[in-house]
Amino acid sequence: MVNTLSAAKTKVVSRLKTGDEFKASLDDGRQLWVGGKRVEKVTDEPALKAGVDLLASMFDDQFTEEYADATTYLEPTTNEIVSRSWQIPRTRQDLEDRRKMIEYTSLKTGGTFGRPPDLAPAIAVGLAAYLPTFKAKKSLVDGCSPDFAENIESYIAFGRENNLTASESLAGPQTDRSDPKAAEGSLLRVKSVEKGGIRISGAKTVGSIAAQANEIFFTNLGGIQSTPADACIWGSVPINTPGIKMISREMVSQPGSDPFDHPVGHRGEEADQFIVFDNVFVPTERIFNLGDPTAMQWYGPVCVFAHWHVLTRLAVKAELFVGAGQMVIEVLGTDKIPAVQMMLGELIEYAQTLRAFIYAAEAKAKPTEADVMAPDVGMLTAGRLYSIQHYPRIIHILQEMCGQGLVMRFGKAAYQNPEIGHHLKDLLPGHGVSAMQKELLMNFIWDMTASALAGRVALFENVNASPAPRLRARLFDEVDRKGYVAQVKKLAGMDW
Repeated sequence: MVNTLSAAKTKVVSRLKTGDEFKASLDDGRQLWVGGKRVEKVTDEPALKAGVDLLASMFDDQFTEEYADATTYLEPTTNEIVSRSWQIPRTRQDLEDRRKMIEYTSLKTGGTFGRPPDLAPAIAVGLAAYLPTFKAKKSLVDGCSPDFAENIESYIAFGRENNLTASESLAGPQTDRSDPKAAEGSLLRVKSVEKGGIRISGAKTVGSIAAQANEIFFTNLGGIQSTPADACIWGSVPINTPGIKMISREMVSQPGSDPFDHPVGHRGEEADQFIVFDNVFVPTERIFNLGDPTAMQWYGPVCVFAHWHVLTRLAVKAELFVGAGQMVIEVLGTDKIPAVQMMLGELIEYAQTLRAFIYAAEAKAKPTEADVMAPDVGMLTAGRLYSIQHYPRIIHILQEMCGQGLVMRFGKAAYQNPEIGHHLKDLLPGHGVSAMQKELLMNFIWDMTASALAGRVALFENVNASPAPRLRARLFDEVDRKGYVAQVKKLAGMDW
């Protein structure tokens, strides 16, 4: 839907979709299997519908006074109102404004969508941050010579103009790691070159929201130097492209359940997909790297905006844990107990520390070679390392604060049963709240910390961040220590 507005003497065009328009865009013949069965229409599949509805509500929120500033902005180059998902930050203020979108999607999903709709565009923005580098790179696959920089710019414009929802999948399938050939066997690889593009085959995994999105943004995970040229590729295609098959993992949320029983779980989830590329055609204009292993080594700098997104989402979720913890100690009447106050203090420490890393990364942000303002990578990596190290303990503390209330949950049906409900209502009230009000809080914390959905999210946070030793290795590579060394030499009078 395109709405025309009048702003002074200049015509402003809205490029925003409604929720219904988003849902309609998913009915495109995509190949999808859930529970081993072929799904004909995503919006009719119970396991996916709740998540689709949640995403659709985000599109509708763009038109509301409450959320318009967080979710949209006026793109100055085109004078169009577009989604902040595709905003390229040029200043530190732009970074703060773009963060509003991350905070919005994180709150909307309770932090349970590891890759909400605004994450994949962050990788496209990361590519745009290094346009001169990609402009200088050439295809090393004979017969196909895209202009990578031009394609990156065109893709971002396409995403803005169409209020595009994209998934991204960088990791390859888990295979026998003792055998390099096993890992290579599933890499996306160029199988042939033909007029107007290439055909690729292989597989990607953990394609979050792929079944609920319009596009798939893909590459083979960065840092690969010995991978053959035909496996060095970055690109994006519509998710309904012939040859793409999506196989959903087991669903772990509670779609269709009563919101009282599962305040978070009833909203659905991001549906991770195992994505098979079977001779998939990728048009020349959708290729951002082809055959150049040196371009693949830019994974770290390109993904800095995605890592900024991850850390911000974790901070928002940490603040939800603080809010829930404060409510628990008030409802249970334990807020005056020093030991309990210290427990909540640790939750606050975690949330405040994550925020500090985010603000520091933005304060130390510098323009890239393409004049895109990029958060400080060292601060982001240190923040992500801190987050995954402490996440399990924070979950444990919040659960411990709840005590038996988290274990003894009964559901709305029990409370409404005339034979037993009155016993629960009479015997389980909290401090200043009814038994049902107290249970609703416990149900929320259950969904966020102890449910199958929470378990999947906790695993995702750890795997998505990379193991702690790898993050420490990144810190070793990313943080310039020359200034620290110079300070030691000056203080100690060392002339070497």
